[in-house]
Amino acid sequence: MKEKNQKTVLITGAAGGIGRATVHHFANKGWRVIAVDRSPFGEDFPVDGLFIQSDISIGENLESIFHQARAFTDRLHALVNNAAVQVAKPLVETSVDEWDAVMASNLRSVFLGIKLAHPLFVAAGGGAIVNVSSVHAIATSANIAAYAASKGGLLALTRAVAIEFAPDNIRCNAILPGAVDTPMLRAGLNRGHVSGDDILQRLDNLARKTVNGRVGQPEEIAHAIYFLADETQSSFMTGQALVVDGGATARLSTE
Repeated sequence: MKEKNQKTVLITGAAGGIGRATVHHFANKGWRVIAVDRSPFGEDFPVDGLFIQSDISIGENLESIFHQARAFTDRLHALVNNAAVQVAKPLVETSVDEWDAVMASNLRSVFLGIKLAHPLFVAAGGGAIVNVSSVHAIATSANIAAYAASKGGLLALTRAVAIEFAPDNIRCNAILPGAVDTPMLRAGLNRGHVSGDDILQRLDNLARKTVNGRVGQPEEIAHAIYFLADETQSSFMTGQALVVDGGATARLSTE
């Protein structure tokens, strides 16, 4: 049963590490959650929410997603663009199809999602968009060029949306997670930027590279996403990039 004044959020990439933690955090705060992922979520999805299994890299799918969202709610208070894919290989070995697939998932889907969400935000009298970018938007490494480019583009899009949507009382910010223990991070540890004979050893070596000496947890990013979405906590923030990386980008690479 929908409670009076209950807020609704739509979260993409909801079945992954950060997405799943974000779904549960918003639900625990009393929000109704519309969640989207190309993979199943599982049995622990909030009972009063709506899960849509779909691939957001396909434009027609986003039309269908928002058609279902409009049938579920007449207004939206927050949109968390979290879905992403990563191609970890040298630039010269990256195909046009791989490049386009990264851009379709990580950047084009955000443009389309924001565009389709706009009327629902207007109906709510405003709201907040949180784009999940990455520290790779501001400091990157070898063999991840497509991903870094998509996340950098997401920062520029965030600023543009913040300017255009401000008259409608819609804020737009980006969050830039660093090394967070997710399936995507673990899969990317095979690209050779961290030494170690196995995943656990590579995670330990990666943790030593951060200022506070550990890898982040998905729940920590979920809390930061909620901060940017919550009008009572971040009402004067828009067009900004919030780095949550354990201090990794604070240290000189030559140190």
